Amino acid sequence: MIADKARFRAARKLERAAGFRLPDHVFSGAFLESLGKSINFENLDWRMQEQLLAFFRDFTDCKCKNAPFCGCPERKFTLTIIEFRELGLDHRQISAHLLEEYGIDLYPADILSFLEDSVHMLEAIRDVAELQGRERLAENAIEHIKKIEH
Repeated sequence: MIADKARFRAARKLERAAGFRLPDHVFSGAFLESLGKSINFENLDWRMQEQLLAFFRDFTDCKCKNAPFCGCPERKFTLTIIEFRELGLDHRQISAHLLEEYGIDLYPADILSFLEDSVHMLEAIRDVAELQGRERLAENAIEHIKKIEH
């Protein structure tokens, strides 16, 4: 999963602010739990505060009982990458945007691989939908494939 490869670039700075070791994988349970409970945001520089607030706003805002351990942050992150691609950003631009906006480091090659896998998954969905006569679902898959591949 692409979310498993996402790292917070300034994890060591966060460690100093928190006073204990943090994993640098953004979507690990320990990282998410520490962000929500143990970090004093006033000890962080304004840029890191902005990035973490954007991260919370865009990925951890859900009403699930087990939030943020419900899988919603990972799904939202995955969808965000696909949406960036559909808006016309290439894998390098997506990587740069994730770093700038959220402080998340993700290799462009990992993003490219994820997008290719997404197209294959959408092709499978299209094929099954066509076999089952679900034309609207097949059309949606085709539209997403076109947007990702352009």
